[in-house]
Amino acid sequence: MTESCDILISGGGVAGLTAAAAFGAAGFRVICVDPAPPVTSRDAEGSDLRTTAILQPARGLLEACGLWVRFAPHAEPLQIMRIVDAGGEVAEPRIVKEFDAADISDQPFGWNLPNWLLRRELVAHLATLPNVDFRPGTAARALFTRTAEARVTLSDGGRVTARLVVAADGRDSPMRQAAGIGVTTSRYGQKALAFAVTHPEPHRNVSTEIHRSGGPFTLVPLPDYQGKPSSAVVWMERGPRVLDLAALDVPAFEAAMTERSCALFGPLTLASRRTVWPIILQHADRLSGERIALIAEAAHVVPPIGAQGLNMSLADLRALLDLAQANPDRLGDATMLDAYHDARINDIRLRVRGIDLLNRASMAAQQPLRDARAAGLNALYGLAPVRHTLMRMGLGVS
Repeated sequence: MTESCDILISGGGVAGLTAAAAFGAAGFRVICVDPAPPVTSRDAEGSDLRTTAILQPARGLLEACGLWVRFAPHAEPLQIMRIVDAGGEVAEPRIVKEFDAADISDQPFGWNLPNWLLRRELVAHLATLPNVDFRPGTAARALFTRTAEARVTLSDGGRVTARLVVAADGRDSPMRQAAGIGVTTSRYGQKALAFAVTHPEPHRNVSTEIHRSGGPFTLVPLPDYQGKPSSAVVWMERGPRVLDLAALDVPAFEAAMTERSCALFGPLTLASRRTVWPIILQHADRLSGERIALIAEAAHVVPPIGAQGLNMSLADLRALLDLAQANPDRLGDATMLDAYHDARINDIRLRVRGIDLLNRASMAAQQPLRDARAAGLNALYGLAPVRHTLMRMGLGVS
């Protein structure tokens, strides 16, 4: 059986589900497929314990498609971004700089939410949209395109014709590969541990990124958990070190993470299981092909620094949605997709290069390089116009 729709979205992660909601709210007929049913409970096996900071520019998109009203009750504001250099001989702060959103805006930098919770609310919202058909457990297997349409074969044997295919199916995107679009990949030999903690000291809506070696140790505010202040942690290190940490018993792991955090929030208590994620840098050679657009990790993968990952993805979606709404009759044609590529490629390349430099600086193990990193932080922070420009660039606003 062959079905038809306006847009076939391959990928049911946070970006793909948000795309389905946004295009559905705009009146397009959408089918969204993903091979794995979403895990929508914190403590369920396979849940994504990472968190996402939704930065200011993305909020308007989420409000327009009816998602923000669902997210807002669970969102923790990010008012201050604190950068700590602990690259001295011992693991203790030697430079602490705070970037306050009040310097450039009357709103926080963004709002932090757990990824599993985002999936839960997204799935619930899609169920209210009659023109969106979400099919968990079904994958896009093959792609054949012509000038006027794309034909996608699904894992259940079904076929769908669509005017536009949106590839939001991850760093190994089957749809990107089927379209013959190449990627450039850099590997750091890093992995990340993601987990949640509680601590005696309140976070006061401060996101804290601690640099020593191996990569940043980042604590991001969460709502209180079991009556105690709580944060989400992403701990990046060289791959073998991460595997050793993941194998520690809980008391030993708590001692290690408290030391790595410089005890800024007091002793840390593990409040979830630990998950391990590979760290790479990757970007597609093009963001579009015949009847297909790449967004999110199908288009770019960056280390979790500066809350750029999903917010770059939502900027992709915003650009694609604006073009689709400006001229619905040209949905998915070459002119629209070339315009999408042109609208996003320079910003993506700039952010990929910047995050690559920041990650390599954070990994520095030799003392002279750590000292140079600390001096650079001091110099950048000390110049108010430069500091404000960097904050605006991080948000994606001019």
